[in-house]
Amino acid sequence: MFRKSIYKTPAQLRSMIEPGLITAAALEAVRPLVRAGVSTAELDAVADRLIADRGAESNFKLVRGYRHTTCISVNEQVVHGIPGDLVLQPGDIVSVDCGAQYQGWNGDSAVTFVVPDPGQPELVARREELSRVTEGSMWAGIAAMASASHIGEIGSAIQDYIEAQGPSVVSGETYGILREYVGHGIGRKMHESPSVFNYRTPDAGAEIRPGLVLAIEPMVTAGGEETFVEDDDWTVSTIDGTDGSHWEHSVARHEGGIWVLTAPDGGAAGLAPFGVVPVPIA
Repeated sequence: MFRKSIYKTPAQLRSMIEPGLITAAALEAVRPLVRAGVSTAELDAVADRLIADRGAESNFKLVRGYRHTTCISVNEQVVHGIPGDLVLQPGDIVSVDCGAQYQGWNGDSAVTFVVPDPGQPELVARREELSRVTEGSMWAGIAAMASASHIGEIGSAIQDYIEAQGPSVVSGETYGILREYVGHGIGRKMHESPSVFNYRTPDAGAEIRPGLVLAIEPMVTAGGEETFVEDDDWTVSTIDGTDGSHWEHSVARHEGGIWVLTAPDGGAAGLAPFGVVPVPIA
């Protein structure tokens, strides 16, 4: 049976730059509105308008049965939360996942925010630390992609980073890594092969070489890693009710190195602590 290669040509990689930048712009448009009193539906509308204004379409809306531009998950919701009437409260931890399709190519990215709350500094600090650890593990995985020979090394780097943080210095909680939800390849479709696990596995996985584009997206909790799907058939929440965080970037490996397609600087700031310098796609 014919099987399409998971590796893109240089021309195809160049075609993925614009949808990545549009996805990044949509998340940046949402950023200033993540505050108490704003509904998740309002955030979704802002991202939807930005993507349309850039001549693209929401690839989330292309998923069967899904009618929104973003997934917005709050507190114990880790991923796949549906935007709606939920109004953000002070201190909430909020992940916004978004993607754009432009001229047949896709971008996918997620950011976690914490709503300011001067009245609950300990809660805010605990949730900000969870987000920091999750984001840092994502960048550790991206940095590994620059030199790794197989995809399994990315998952090992993510888990190593999280474990190196130890229990939370704020709450003493041990972080959990979701096992049932993982990263993926991306290109003509938002979700393609191969899977990108966020933890160590016995399988080395596919070879990392020029032309590979991955959505690297650790999903981390402040407690147990067990989750359930809520009655809306989408939202994934922790069983123990602890907070979740989700960060994601779409990353290309090319002849010159790696480039984060969903970061305007190609990932330079996030990769700097790991000694990795991203190289633009020629």
